[in-house]
Amino acid sequence: NFGSAHPEGYRKALRLMKMADKFGLPIVTLIDTAGAYPGIGAEERHIAEAIAVNLREMMTFEVPIIACVIGEGGSGGAVALAAANRILMFEHAVYSVISPEGCASILWRTSEKAADAAEAMRITAQQLEQLGIVDEVVREPLGGGHRSPAMAISALSQAIEKSLDMLGGQTSHDLRQGRREKFLAMGVL
Repeated sequence: NFGSAHPEGYRKALRLMKMADKFGLPIVTLIDTAGAYPGIGAEERHIAEAIAVNLREMMTFEVPIIACVIGEGGSGGAVALAAANRILMFEHAVYSVISPEGCASILWRTSEKAADAAEAMRITAQQLEQLGIVDEVVREPLGGGHRSPAMAISALSQAIEKSLDMLGGQTSHDLRQGRREKFLAMGVL
């Protein structure tokens, strides 16, 4: 599925997150998807509802949630796993609510303007950190994380540990309120 989850995948992820919440374990999501699976079958099995339920339920969890964008974080498929207290992102990853090609085809009626759309959307880790969407940009090994997976994993692990330490002393109310405020502030300039 090219990294695109079906509705059942989002429901399974939610089941596991609920279990972690029940046992008081922090939740860490790894996001690398172009989006939710776009097929007719996924629509028939209510993909939009599965994504919406994930977002709603993640806002209620009483444990820290850290979302890590490790490659491509695209569309609602990525957002459904990113309702978190902290969002970490590899420096060469991208994160957006729509692909640049999709945006260009809507705005200019041609996907040939994808580069213009990508620039306007500000989808890079550095741009998203400036906008306050991403909390920390995680440095990758020279040439990207795939060149040295062990180094990339180590850098991400350290960033996750740092985030857990930052969130560790907060009450469940503070964690929920922080998530809510974080997402309400998105898009406000």
